Amino acid sequence: MPPLLALTACLAFVFFLLKFERKQSPDVTRALWLATVWMLYISSKPLAAWLSYQAVDPERGSPVDRTFMIALICAALVVLMRRKFDWGGAIRQNAPLFILVAFMLMSISWSAMPFVSFKRWTQEILAILMAFVVFSEPSPRLAIESIMRRTVYVLIPLSVVLIKYYPDLGIQYGRWSGVRMWIGATLQKNNLARLCMISILFLIWSMIRRRKEKRPRVGKAEIPIELFLTVVSIYLLMGPDRTPFYSATSFYALCLGLAVLTALLITRRMGMTVGKSLVAALAALIIVIGTAGPFTGGSNLGFATSAAGRDSTLTGRTEVWASLLPVAMKHPLFGGGFGGFWTSRTREAFEISGAHSGYLEVLLALGFTGIVLVSVFYLSSCRRAHAALSDDFFWAALWLSLIIMHLVHNIAESSLDTLVSQLSATILFMTVSSVSPASPERQAGGQAA
Repeated sequence: MPPLLALTACLAFVFFLLKFERKQSPDVTRALWLATVWMLYISSKPLAAWLSYQAVDPERGSPVDRTFMIALICAALVVLMRRKFDWGGAIRQNAPLFILVAFMLMSISWSAMPFVSFKRWTQEILAILMAFVVFSEPSPRLAIESIMRRTVYVLIPLSVVLIKYYPDLGIQYGRWSGVRMWIGATLQKNNLARLCMISILFLIWSMIRRRKEKRPRVGKAEIPIELFLTVVSIYLLMGPDRTPFYSATSFYALCLGLAVLTALLITRRMGMTVGKSLVAALAALIIVIGTAGPFTGGSNLGFATSAAGRDSTLTGRTEVWASLLPVAMKHPLFGGGFGGFWTSRTREAFEISGAHSGYLEVLLALGFTGIVLVSVFYLSSCRRAHAALSDDFFWAALWLSLIIMHLVHNIAESSLDTLVSQLSATILFMTVSSVSPASPERQAGGQAA
């Protein structure tokens, strides 16, 4: 099939899926497309990559992406102003989040690149603005579900077409290893694996919820569509090697996420109640394991590497950790400043673009103070998700599964240090939108446009 014909067919299929999704989410407003476009943006490639535009200075970024983000900030502010959003109430209800973001801002003062760090920090603010847009929807939970479904409907089919028909965009070769990697509509291999991981969990959850709650179908194509996209997501996750361990970190994280979902379903069926302390203890244990990983040289993760058939270096991760850990320990308490470590020079020096550990990334930027603040935020999210089990069991089960999956994924990949990634942004949306719709705080949150 000619590439242009394949792309046209793909876009027509995506248009059909989005039209079908509209029937599944009739109560969301048109303003939700603002948060949807942002989620699609952070889950895929930057605009500069789509346009093959190379910035002269990587630290400054591309004017195209910068203009796009400024436009999103302005649009989000307009929506929130029209909805008469209660900023003070939202900030009070999300104290752990704003303490973390305030510390990020404070750390810029000791960053090696304060101006670059500040620009990166504004992206975190944009994430919070998008969360507030979602929160001010008539039904925030339905809005988040709609965003997740739209992301799957657009990026999964597009990734297949790019890999098969547009290899310049869909396939990447390792800068230092030369290994062929599938990246699809995302920026790199691990981003595609994360997209697939989230998509598989969400689609399986959606099918289970529909069956358990006996929800009426929107159309006959609903189940076949979700089954098809689940299979395609699994296919992409296995990569060109056709093995579940192509991205071992995402595979393990997905397994843990599905295990949490299954355990919650079993306990509900048995009439048992999951203790709040048990959920918090599991999340805290994963955080401790993830933080300890770089200090132990990955020895506490040996069981996972042997099962995946990987060497003791976790595909070179322990070597990266060993080289970065002394840098992190130069400023153990407060870190080197948010967004100030990774530059063109450091990427060349360490021959890597990231720490391959979200916990080590937090240490580099914010020190152990940052680890504590990040932990408090996610543990508070766990607490809210657990409280929601009695209100909307299936929603809370998805939420808890995503949190555990996120914390596990960051043991060997990096996204815990920012709100600007697909999984952390989804959890952010859920956390900010978790105030009960019947409460005065929620009613003050905003009015739908």
